[in-house]
Amino acid sequence: MKPEAPRPPLGATPEAAPRLVRQGTAADRAEPHPLYCVWEITLACDLGCKHCGSRAGPQREGELTTAQCLDVVDQLADLGFREVTLIGGEAYLREDWDQIAAAIRRKGMLCGITTGARNLDAERVARAVDAGVSNISVSIDGLERTHDAQRGAPGSWRAAVEASRRIAATPIRLSTNTQVNRLSLPELCGLADLLVELGSRAWQVQLTVPMGRGADRPDLPLQPYELLEFFPLLDWLKTTRLDPAGVTLFPGNNVGYFGPYEARLRYGGAQGAHWSGCGAGKWCIGLEADGAIKACPSLPTDDWTGGRLPEARLGPTLREAPELTHLKNRTVDDLWGFCRDCYYADVCKAGCTWTSQCILGKPGNNPYCIHRAMDFERRGLRERLTHAAPAPGRPFDHGRFTLSVEDLPAAEGPLTIGGRALEDVAAVKWDAGGVWTEDELRHVLRRIGRREPVVTIEG
Repeated sequence: MKPEAPRPPLGATPEAAPRLVRQGTAADRAEPHPLYCVWEITLACDLGCKHCGSRAGPQREGELTTAQCLDVVDQLADLGFREVTLIGGEAYLREDWDQIAAAIRRKGMLCGITTGARNLDAERVARAVDAGVSNISVSIDGLERTHDAQRGAPGSWRAAVEASRRIAATPIRLSTNTQVNRLSLPELCGLADLLVELGSRAWQVQLTVPMGRGADRPDLPLQPYELLEFFPLLDWLKTTRLDPAGVTLFPGNNVGYFGPYEARLRYGGAQGAHWSGCGAGKWCIGLEADGAIKACPSLPTDDWTGGRLPEARLGPTLREAPELTHLKNRTVDDLWGFCRDCYYADVCKAGCTWTSQCILGKPGNNPYCIHRAMDFERRGLRERLTHAAPAPGRPFDHGRFTLSVEDLPAAEGPLTIGGRALEDVAAVKWDAGGVWTEDELRHVLRRIGRREPVVTIEG
């Protein structure tokens, strides 16, 4: 419910550290424009991740040529972009990946890579150094058994760890990204210790969203009320394990919002920082390997493609395509459900668009919110998502969930994390292999059938 007294205006997000150019400056905020591009340069992949939104594997039909990619680099530079992250699939499976990276650097933009690192060998790391890559983020989604089960390839955890050590020994800044879900949540303490040992300088944590292969596994994502466990754990890990070791914790854009943890966690805990709404099309864009232009790399392709390279040009598309301009211009009137009447509605605008669309079928109402979960908790209630319709089986597709409110069960016994006692979670060692049995992993990661029709939710 909206409070009777109006909320005082929130302060502006402060100037960011130089390595966070994607967050912008005061001048940028006075005249917002995209600064950061996440570019899928191929859909080819050497893993088979069970949560992969793009269902990566084979390359796309009609992936851009080298010449076309270099033209895209020129367009990004001309439009004032400052940072480009190359992704896949697996970016290094495209033979000219380092040529593209070097071109990005020559144009004065930072270039990073996000990778599963299954085959990121010494030769490829050396090529990244020569190309001027500034940051490589390695995906590690839990301890060994859990990571390998989610990534669909035995040995992928050891490969990611070995690649991380190679990167840390170079001038490239090593960072780590982790999918937080039912399986990885109770292993975050052990994983935090591993990142410190590896020399990772930053850790981005992101909630698993039921898109693509993730939509085939409705038991994998957390329930909204499990944020009540997740956020205190994050805050504790930041204070006790990460900050003392110089590892900056970055909650992803679908980890929010407001509540008592916002100022301590947002943008690495920059003083005074807070969530200021979905940045899709406003601060960032996404490009797909066949030229699709989207406001965010994670948004469903069918609904959010505003143009396609090389026929379309980036400048006019970013200025004129409704798929690229709608989100940055939306108002509280575009919200619905709890989010429309929320205390923070005018600033937050329902958090991550990708998350809300993939679970409820449209943007504007996002149950993955700690402020919201705590509001329900104070009233003795919680929200539950129930799987209602499967995804059709295409890249960036999604099914649908229904949202219900139920009584909050009475607390019994000590605090648990992912169903395990807090002291046990805190004691997990990074080389323990994991907290789950093979049968438990298989149960959560089972593939569901597609007998039900796809259903869209009505507002």
